Amino acid sequence: MKPKVSVVQYLNTAPLVWGLQHGSGRGRFDLSFTTPACCADHLRSGQADIGILPSIEVQRIAGLKVLRSVSIASKAEVRSVVLLSRIPLANVRTVALDTSSRTSAALVEVLFHKFYGIGPEAHPCAPDPAEMLRHADAALLIGDPALVYRGDARVFDLAAEWRKFTGLPFVFAVWAVRPGGVAEGLEALSRDFQSSRDEGLAHVDQIAAEWAPRLGLDEEDVRIYLTRNIDYTLDEDNLAGLRLFYKLAHEVGAIPAPVNLDFV
Repeated sequence: MKPKVSVVQYLNTAPLVWGLQHGSGRGRFDLSFTTPACCADHLRSGQADIGILPSIEVQRIAGLKVLRSVSIASKAEVRSVVLLSRIPLANVRTVALDTSSRTSAALVEVLFHKFYGIGPEAHPCAPDPAEMLRHADAALLIGDPALVYRGDARVFDLAAEWRKFTGLPFVFAVWAVRPGGVAEGLEALSRDFQSSRDEGLAHVDQIAAEWAPRLGLDEEDVRIYLTRNIDYTLDEDNLAGLRLFYKLAHEVGAIPAPVNLDFV
């Protein structure tokens, strides 16, 4: 039976799964596409064996193994995880949180409590910017809807905000394997997923040509997003940012005391 893989349906995952769909891993995995929050739910329930997991959920689901060297991160501006507001952040009292998100919702909590010095009420909402801002002072928007947002609210890039206060990159998601999800060959599996990423990054032009008309963006804009805004490694800088995020997320009550990542 093929391993079941839960994949986020946004542009930023396209390079990660290119090799699984079109390259050396083609036909070897059962892929399903959904939101980041649902990827976590699928791993938790056993509907998936492997998933692109919101990084905060690694601390909430026991027994996961994380694949080395691959993540969805940003070392500066990410563009696809943003806070929208029509008023100064210091005046925000309510914030609408994109229900697709888990990590970014925790990041908003950390930023407000630890760095902005305020604690607005948070409410989960469907990712509709106009509707979110109709009922809240600010709105968290992630993924492709954030990437293509062209409204009149001020846009705060949350990876850039994190970098401004911490000097570190931010890791939004990692590949994780649930306990018992893959009985053997985990090291080979890790190499498969690294190879899939590498093949995807070697075909960024093809990905851009496919996704640009889908999103109403220029191909060059898509290429820049995938090669400059998103970082697909899990290097020491990214890990340092992730560890600090876990520490601060614990301090604001978003997770229990952090546990060390269990790598394949």
